[in-house]
Amino acid sequence: MLRCHTSEDMQLKVSESRLPFAPLLLIAPFFLWGTAMVAMKGVMPHTTPLFIAGLRLIPAGLMILMVAAFMGKPQPQGWSAWLWIVLFALVDGSLFQGFLAAGLVRTGAGLGSVMIDSQPIAVALLCCWLFQEQIGVWGWLGLILGIIGIALIGLPEDALTLVLFHPQSLLGLNPQAILNHGEWLMLLAALSMAVGTVTIRYVIRHADPVTATGWHMILGGLPIWTISATTETNQWVNLTPTDWTALAYATIFGSAVAYGLFFYFASSGNLTSFSSLTFLTPIFALFFGNVLLSEVLTPLQWVGVSITLVSIYLINQRDKIPQTTKTTSSMLQESTANSLEPVTLKLLESEPEVLP
Repeated sequence: MLRCHTSEDMQLKVSESRLPFAPLLLIAPFFLWGTAMVAMKGVMPHTTPLFIAGLRLIPAGLMILMVAAFMGKPQPQGWSAWLWIVLFALVDGSLFQGFLAAGLVRTGAGLGSVMIDSQPIAVALLCCWLFQEQIGVWGWLGLILGIIGIALIGLPEDALTLVLFHPQSLLGLNPQAILNHGEWLMLLAALSMAVGTVTIRYVIRHADPVTATGWHMILGGLPIWTISATTETNQWVNLTPTDWTALAYATIFGSAVAYGLFFYFASSGNLTSFSSLTFLTPIFALFFGNVLLSEVLTPLQWVGVSITLVSIYLINQRDKIPQTTKTTSSMLQESTANSLEPVTLKLLESEPEVLP
């Protein structure tokens, strides 16, 4: 039976580090993924998607294994360990990156990012089923608000207007046309990432999480590069020195460091709470897109950012909010009771009237 860790377990694990900035490591993967998205924006037109997917997996996996060896982490031992790592590689490496690369070619960046970043809902459902993690009313409210927030961030305003004010027009859409645009590939990518996030809990029963992460990236990237070599052409011919610099950042920080930290923390702690931090990825991407690429946020996107931050707070504090509410209610009741203490009035008996 797998132990269901709480968010306090995760915070304790981080606080045990002697680094003064250790709590920031929890949000580091999502910060690095968001900035890597900004770095890759100028690279994608000059290369092919599967080549990029493999490049972000195999070299990064080798880097993680070198760091693991330096840290003295043990290598996987036995068939059980390798079978779980191969499954991990297939789901979170090959399928996730493959569906993502193929979907990005056919899907708008806004809708694609919304569908990918919606995977915390799938993680929450899987953890509720497999690990009995409690979501609660506040957790579900936070997840719903998170989807609304990233939709406001990623979807174009005309699409939002269509959904909000003319929903009947959606009934006339051809489902086959929707599937041909790649949305289903992005959905499969999100589901693959969610299953991969949950799978790490089983992998760590047989292998170290750091070395398992490195091997799963290498094994998952090999099929992608094989398909790229047979189906794509001119993968690196048009890349400029600036493109290679952006690729280096995305590979080292957006893959090696980000995935290493992500699965290290995902191996212990409340997966629903930790996965909800994925909602931060588009926020970081928007912020650095504004700073580095002079991209301007619309008022709706600012509203989406605010709603997303509220959703993360609700999900991570979902166990404490009911307790706080009960405590506040008890204090109010006690204060009201004290303010309505009975008042004792002394009544003087009147003397009997004496008649002459």
